[in-house]
Amino acid sequence: MAARDNILARIRAQQGKPAVASSDERSAVQSYVRSRPQHPRPRTDWELLSRFRERALGLSSTVDEVDTLAAAPAAVARYLKSNSLPLTAVCWAEFSALDWRSVGIEVEARAARDSDLVGITGAFCAIAETGTLMTVSSPATPATVSLLPETHIAIVPGSRIVRGMEEAWQLIRDDLKQPPRAVSFISGPSRTADIEQTVTLGAHGPYRVHVILAP
Repeated sequence: MAARDNILARIRAQQGKPAVASSDERSAVQSYVRSRPQHPRPRTDWELLSRFRERALGLSSTVDEVDTLAAAPAAVARYLKSNSLPLTAVCWAEFSALDWRSVGIEVEARAARDSDLVGITGAFCAIAETGTLMTVSSPATPATVSLLPETHIAIVPGSRIVRGMEEAWQLIRDDLKQPPRAVSFISGPSRTADIEQTVTLGAHGPYRVHVILAP
């Protein structure tokens, strides 16, 4: 039994419950969560993709669009060359089969190390209301690829753009059998104003966040 499962089993034992929740118990919890009314929200009658682009740009991210996923490597190459950035990167495994070599980029599918300068990821979803990327940790989606390199490039299908935070959490409940170990929200480049209230980019993470919207 994994450490997490062991901890949860001990908590359930103190509640007089079996170590593992039954399907009926899970269904009851899911029904309860779905039945809860949402709190008041601002108007969200905007178009998802245009709103996400607007908010992401406002957070100092940059945004590009491609017609097919196969066109993403060329878009990445254009971005790197236009910013005089290295043509080497690490990526999530789901993008390793794309044709990076033909556009002159050397890509390795692995977790990032401190020497890596460019990281290429996807996103679990993107939140239109705030221009935020949501990522979840797993062996196939190491968080270091979006956190350690100075430049983070995210390839995001337009179909994974949701309206707000509420829809993003519902998507996790619907798509994942159990909560991930970590959920990250990426709202533009890392920034801080700790010193003299002067905003500095890249203090605790990437200097740049570039989003490529794919079909």
